[in-house]
Amino acid sequence: MRIIDCFGSSRPVYSFEFLPPKTEDGVRTLFATIEELAGLHPSFVSVTYGAGGSTRALTIDLVARIKRETALEAMAHLTCVGHSAVELGCILDELQARGIENVLPLRGDPPRGETRFIPPADGFAYAQELVRFVRPRYSFCLAGACYPEGHLECPDKDEDLRHLAEKASSGVDFLITQLFFDPQDYFRFVERARTAGIEQPIVPGIMPVTNVAQIERFTQMCGATIPPALQEQLDAARDDEEAVIATGIAWATEQCQALLAGGAPGIHFYTLNRSRATRTIFLNLQSSDDAGTRRHADAATGPALSASPPPRVSPAQRRGLTP
Repeated sequence: MRIIDCFGSSRPVYSFEFLPPKTEDGVRTLFATIEELAGLHPSFVSVTYGAGGSTRALTIDLVARIKRETALEAMAHLTCVGHSAVELGCILDELQARGIENVLPLRGDPPRGETRFIPPADGFAYAQELVRFVRPRYSFCLAGACYPEGHLECPDKDEDLRHLAEKASSGVDFLITQLFFDPQDYFRFVERARTAGIEQPIVPGIMPVTNVAQIERFTQMCGATIPPALQEQLDAARDDEEAVIATGIAWATEQCQALLAGGAPGIHFYTLNRSRATRTIFLNLQSSDDAGTRRHADAATGPALSASPPPRVSPAQRRGLTP
């Protein structure tokens, strides 16, 4: 199934992103997580690609296995890092041969120990170049990444948007955003994208906070902003794991409700291979009158929403057991 065909119905497009584990035990744990989340009937799941192609074989194997052994549609990430055009063609040939229909082409992060991206010999420097390579040669449905708060390596947001428009016009079918925490960042970004002529569905990417130090590190790496109201709550709960998880669930639930009510076509969850927070947020959305099947075809504008803190939560909610 081509993921782009999921858009346009009355149901939001929900998806879960997983990381390739480093051990066999990790693979078993991942599939236990996938089995639990599969019961939520997401539109698709995706599997990331390690820096420098370090998880190349595992990413392909996992995506093929998910598609073969579950009822879930799976999308493979693919990066430019460490690969020539010929090598990328071989990877794409294998994905196609194994029945994969959806790919997310990315530039990718530098390998561990390197501070900047160096294009490989006979390879590509940007994701849009990889998209241009894939589109005329294969029939994959292609996703693309985008950055509501701007790309960390491109401080000029107008220039960053021009790059995105070029990537979109090269053959991307839909877009998924980097993590963010304020719905207004998404609505402002979508409005600018539509003005720039970008017509593809733009799916907000949501990472539930489960660890304070971890999310602070992630946001520093990608240039995302933690709103002061959320930071205040996380600081107060920093030494209480259950309170941190509860705060993350409550904030992400309210954020997703606001996004869907404002016209977002779905939600892409960065799960970090954990099911509890994602599952609880998803069930909260299903039981909310503000979400469920409510959506609009064009997420060009949103209501006047604020990044106000979510409501305080009960001990049961802190365990992720109740909406």
